Amino acid sequence: MKIENINTPAYVIDEKKLRENLEVLKKVQDESGARILLAQKAFSAYKTYPLVAKYLTGATASGLYEARLAYEELMPCDANGKKLENHVFEPAFKDEEFEEVVGIVDHIVFNSLNQLEHHRKVWEKKVEEGRLSVGLRINPEYSTQDGHEIYDPCAPGSRLGIRRVDMPDVLPDGVEGIHFHTLCEQGFEPLKETLERVEKDFAKFFKQIKWINLGGGHHITREGYDVEGLIELVKRIRDTYGIDVYLEPGEAIALDAGYLVTTVMDIVETEKYPVLILDTSAACHMPDVLEMPYRPPLRDSGEAGEKTYTYRLSSRTCLAGDVIGDFSFDDKKEIGDRLVFEDMAIYSMVKNNTFNGMALPDIDIMHEDGSIEVLKTFGYQDFKCRL
Repeated sequence: MKIENINTPAYVIDEKKLRENLEVLKKVQDESGARILLAQKAFSAYKTYPLVAKYLTGATASGLYEARLAYEELMPCDANGKKLENHVFEPAFKDEEFEEVVGIVDHIVFNSLNQLEHHRKVWEKKVEEGRLSVGLRINPEYSTQDGHEIYDPCAPGSRLGIRRVDMPDVLPDGVEGIHFHTLCEQGFEPLKETLERVEKDFAKFFKQIKWINLGGGHHITREGYDVEGLIELVKRIRDTYGIDVYLEPGEAIALDAGYLVTTVMDIVETEKYPVLILDTSAACHMPDVLEMPYRPPLRDSGEAGEKTYTYRLSSRTCLAGDVIGDFSFDDKKEIGDRLVFEDMAIYSMVKNNTFNGMALPDIDIMHEDGSIEVLKTFGYQDFKCRL
């Protein structure tokens, strides 16, 4: 089956682009000695995990369910016999879940000293058995983003990570690592600046740890990213402090490696622009469009007024604000036409919902020969079982 024949709406994972991204990350690993993990909060299409396993060190999770997904779907891949790692961080771990969590991961990061001590009796047993390494998340209190405070872990009042003023003079017994995550869709320079701040305020702890995790938000596979700068930075950390270095990008792994294909269902004339009613939804199928907000890339389109025909793109939900944006095209759009939103592998499948009883899009994969395989379809029961 070819892409023009698929049912819509559908997410289509681009296998070729995914592999190309993984090759860039493998280069960073090989040349710097870094260990790169798939951050599943951005991309959890586990049917692609056998491919991911060929290139990366493992995965990182935001809680029990993601940790379990990696344990069940990624760990068994064991590419070329190498042991894949399973990391987890959560602002607070539920008591009734914690035993299962530490039974399926090999690295765990606590958000606070309270959480570290609260769960100590359980995690210490795993450490003594040589099955677990424990870290703490720090807050460097160094913001590198303009706006989008919702995505800034260093914004004033942040609950994420331990500030320097709240750290003890010596790391608690059993702590072997430090983790920080401060970036969002950013290049190399903000990481370099943040690390300088971390070294200034937290370097005394580097003598006590075995590893440091530089978090995610690194757009390593984006055109123009200073890959060589990153490689040199990781090498400097390893050479200076004698510790392992982890990176956990999510977006970089699947950046530009997916599409959301949608069909024009109706065209409504208004006093401003004609509105294309699509069989997809910003609120349901690409919620970051409304949350960030941001303008999703749309193939063969321009800004409003840039090309001959301008339309407002909206959805078949009843939410008045379910508007994707205003786009222009060289050709006039008709009912039945298909549109292709790009860069839709990340933060889409993992965040979508069934508001208004909207059906979830199919999940397809486009193999390197151009053929399409349907990985998952959804129906009424997927809506009902959540209620």
